[in-house]
Parts: sequence; structure tokens; C-alpha cells
Amino acid sequence: MTPKPDPKPARRPVVALAAATLATLLLGTAAPLRADDLLTVRVELADGQISTRRIEVPARQRFRVEVTNKGKTPAEFESLPLGLELVVAPGSTRSRVLPGKSPGTYPFYDEFHMQTTQGVFVVK
Repeated sequence: MTPKPDPKPARRPVVALAAATLATLLLGTAAPLRADDLLTVRVELADGQISTRRIEVPARQRFRVEVTNKGKTPAEFESLPLGLELVVAPGSTRSRVLPGKSPGTYPFYDEFHMQTTQGVFVVK
């Protein structure tokens, strides 16, 4: 005699989706914010050169930093006050989403080329 398959596992994804939808309706919140909806600031590094030295972002709003290394040597985009560190191989792009920050000025630099790649995030 062949065992009969349990129909309950097939219903689990439907139940999970229904529970998530109900929770969203009850809490009065919209769907989670997709990463594509975030403000994205782009920085290009290339062997000791940087595309921008001043980046402005709104206060208390999440944002994504996307760093592309167009050079032939590694880069390390870093901002200690923002808690941001991205090591980027030549020809690669890396990104990170940061939480909203209080108004202020936050320095950044490429740690491998500190003399020529310093700048600031200005949070307004």
C-alpha cells in the first residue's frame, strides 16, 4: 500500500501569504520598501581619483551608496562616522543601504588612496 501524500504542506505557502497580508492590513502599513525605491548615490573610484567630493542626502532617510571601481587597483570606500566600509575590486561595483542619519557632515575617503580621494556626505 502506497502512503497518501499529506495535503497540508501544499497549503502552507498560501497560509503564510494570507498571514502576511493580514498583518499588513491590521498594522496599516504598506508593503516593505524595495531597495529600488531608495535614494541611491553613486561614486566612481579609479586608481586614486574620485567622481565626487560632496554628496548631499536628506536627513533621517535611508539611502544606498553604490561604489564602482573603474580602476586597475583595489579601492576601499570608507566613512567611519557613517559606519560604512566597502572594499571594491577593480571593475566591480558594491553597494550598501544606510539608515537615516542626523543632519551633519560625515567625511569619506578611499583608504587605499587617502591623499586624493577625500570628500563629505552632507546630511540636511
